[in-house]
Formats: sequence, structure tokens, C-alpha cells
Amino acid sequence: MDDRRSMDDEKEQTGNIDGFEEDQPYDVRLVRMLNDALRRRELGGNVFVTRGVGMLPRQELAAILQAVACFDDFNEDNDPYGEHDCAVMTVGQHRIIWKIDYYDRALKGFSPDPSNPHLTRRILTVMLASEY
Repeated sequence: MDDRRSMDDEKEQTGNIDGFEEDQPYDVRLVRMLNDALRRRELGGNVFVTRGVGMLPRQELAAILQAVACFDDFNEDNDPYGEHDCAVMTVGQHRIIWKIDYYDRALKGFSPDPSNPHLTRRILTVMLASEY
């Protein structure tokens, strides 16, 4: 097997599609894992919905949060850095956006290292696209 093929296989296995992870000052794989834990199980941060999402009927709100938790259609177009930190999707009749931001523990600025849960507070915000 040639070197190019083995590098492609390694990128596919690690999720490093475009080599970006190698240039990051933090471990993107760990960031992705922590983001998935927040999104799927509400672990390691806080989940907020905007006023528009919060005012929807309870069943629609539940469907949106479930769709965010189950989302797995990440690709180079919607996840160029491999962090699983944002998506735009349609749930029922609602176009929604969700985004995870990385703040320092005091919520006064951005985290110096989003891969370190001791330095980072993750905030997942779910909003209607019309609220953006």
C-alpha cells in the first residue's frame, strides 16, 4: 500500500479529513467528543433555547431537542473543522440552527483550550433560523 493511501485511511479513521486537526493548538477529537456529549446527553455544559424555540408547543420543542441530539450528518460542508459544533436543519416545519460555543469557566471570555473541560464551559444554543 502506498503512503498516500495509508494517510487517507488514517484521516478517515480519525476524522481528520482535511488535515486541519494537525494545525489546531488543541485536540479536535476531544472537542468533538465533548460537544457530542453535551448535544446528546446534556453533559459538560448548558443547553439554551431562544425565545422563539421556547414558545413553541411542548411537542415541537421536544422534537427539536431530540433532532439536535440525534444529528449525525456531519460533513466537510457543515463541519469543516471536525468539531461537531454547529448545524442548520429542518425539524417539522421549523428551520433551526444550533451552535456550541466555548467559554472560560467564569463565562467572561472564550476558552483558552476547548479540549480541556476544566477550562471550558460549553454552551449549546438552539434557535429558529429566523432569529439569527
